[in-house]
Amino acid sequence: MIGNIIAGSLSSGVVPFSGTVNYLVVAGGGGGGYGAASSATGGGGGGGGLRSTVTATGGGGTLETALSLSPSTNYTVTVGGGGAGGTSGASAVNGSDSVFSTITSTGGGDGGGNNGTGLNGNSGGSGGGGTGGGFGSPPTGGAGTANQGFAGSSSVNTPNYGAGGGGGAGSVGSSSASNGGPGGSGVSVTMITGSPVSYAGGGGGGVYLTGGTGGTATAGGGAGGTGSGTGIPVDGTINTGGGGGGAGATSATNRNGGAGGSGIVILRWSTGTLTIGAGLTGTQTTDGAFKVATITAGTGNVSWV
Repeated sequence: MIGNIIAGSLSSGVVPFSGTVNYLVVAGGGGGGYGAASSATGGGGGGGGLRSTVTATGGGGTLETALSLSPSTNYTVTVGGGGAGGTSGASAVNGSDSVFSTITSTGGGDGGGNNGTGLNGNSGGSGGGGTGGGFGSPPTGGAGTANQGFAGSSSVNTPNYGAGGGGGAGSVGSSSASNGGPGGSGVSVTMITGSPVSYAGGGGGGVYLTGGTGGTATAGGGAGGTGSGTGIPVDGTINTGGGGGGAGATSATNRNGGAGGSGIVILRWSTGTLTIGAGLTGTQTTDGAFKVATITAGTGNVSWV
């Protein structure tokens, strides 16, 4: 009987689930801070927390270990959304967490703005940058989360009042005396077709009037806005976990901060068949000897057989 079962499995070509799953889990990026006409500029949003078992993980941490999972068992997946940018009536918002089974990546911290609840950048997967302006002490950047991302930067309290850049999964945000602070770098991870992709960069900080440029950003983060007529900050890129750009301002113009980019969950395994459940948006492909699922939105369950 045992011989017949084994022979049947081999003849059908069905290879059971290997049980080992590598992952990349990137949370949503934080929103960029509001730029107020009272000469306050918005801090860049922090990149979403990044946890990975392949190539590199966030925050300069040690590469994580693949999960050992069971067949015919549901495992939760959530793709975190990006946080909203700050407006005149509300502070920017942290990005939302992304989840795979027991792995949670923390949403990026929002950038500070001269509105709502505070001038300092918020803590998160990577921290948001501080508000720029003529304050007694430069507002500070928010802290990052260990093994996920880095801190945002403090701002500069002298003209051109550059706001701090949001932290990224690969490095801290920066500040600049004359421009918006650059966002921290992302982390490059190879999960699909052998090509590296960078995720979870911090948003650039905004700058006042037209004497400087908004902070630059990489790896999905949005560039900061300037005080010029076209200086609207850039949103973080969807499915990268990039932080939103902080808003620039003039003496007469307010601007809203950029939104953070949504996160992503990518799974890689060797044998077995994956079912992506209702509520999730995803695709599957192969990469040499591996199978790869890329889940870009939603909340639901996955399972293997």
